[in-house]
Amino acid sequence: MKDNRISIDCRRRIPVNNRVPIEDHLGRPLKDLRISVIDKCNLRCTYCMPKEIFGNDYAFLPEEELLSFNEIVQLAEAFAQLGVEKIRITGGEPLLRKDLDKLISRLYEIPGIADIALTTNAILLPKRAHKLKEAGLQRVNISLDAIEDEVFKQINGRAVGTLPVLKGIEAAKAAGLQVKINMVAKKGMNESQIIPMAKYFKDKDIILRYIEFMDVGNHNGWDLDNVVSKKQIVSKINEELPLESATENYYGEVASRFRYKDGGGEVGVISSVTDSFCSTCTRIRLSADGKLYTCLFASQGFDIKEKIRNGLEGEQLTDELASLWGRRKDRYSDERMEQKNTNRKKIEMSYIGG
Repeated sequence: MKDNRISIDCRRRIPVNNRVPIEDHLGRPLKDLRISVIDKCNLRCTYCMPKEIFGNDYAFLPEEELLSFNEIVQLAEAFAQLGVEKIRITGGEPLLRKDLDKLISRLYEIPGIADIALTTNAILLPKRAHKLKEAGLQRVNISLDAIEDEVFKQINGRAVGTLPVLKGIEAAKAAGLQVKINMVAKKGMNESQIIPMAKYFKDKDIILRYIEFMDVGNHNGWDLDNVVSKKQIVSKINEELPLESATENYYGEVASRFRYKDGGGEVGVISSVTDSFCSTCTRIRLSADGKLYTCLFASQGFDIKEKIRNGLEGEQLTDELASLWGRRKDRYSDERMEQKNTNRKKIEMSYIGG
């Protein structure tokens, strides 16, 4: 059976001068930095950027409001001093950011950064995959919510068929990138695709991960009744393609892993609605306009861009970031499960990349 664990470049776990791993108020270490490089996207998926809200006249960020590559690298270097080992590039659609390979190349050179990944809809990957791999990108998470054209066209709001995404997947594999597929599962949207997606990617050396429809942002019409739970997803697949549980790859992994009993690979389920992984969350998110968010479901961010542009740097910058993480108490998924008041305004997923 092939080992589908995430490949971390252990050679890059090199010492960082004065590295001081830190923990938040609840004892959770800081390990992962997610960087949104742009707020624009070329699709309008109903659960993320519905076209009724993000129309043709929607005002996206002007270029001068985006963090520059120099500013992103400056922050990544400071976070590496505090224990960050993994970086994920997100959007919007990150491949819409010009010269993204140049940013990845610079991030790859930061001591202590052992893994760089990219979340994308894959449409632009055929032209970019080899360059990104050469720059130091190791993995891509590709969003694909249906394998049948008509269902996918309805979801993405641009009537784009699956072929451009499938070509992007093949380009990523050809470039030597590890590939995972993310499918958001929502009742009334794509329940019918759970089994077809599993059958399509089984035996292809590609891990398919189902994601419970989450209440991120304020415009996706989230309702608990629309959630297809992990239990339901696993049960549906197991009826036709028998599964068995697999152990987690690493501390803080958000997906529950399941192997096909016949050795045909594995699937995962990210279940932040019916389960909670707050207790092991090690992630901080940096928005395209330079705000830091300590939770996917946060209401407000910390404006680090303003401080950098006013001269904050070096040890003072690192201290500021350490203080922010040290104050962190977020546990939204726990609170949702405890039926506490979570009916608050939240940052849009398209703004911080999920």
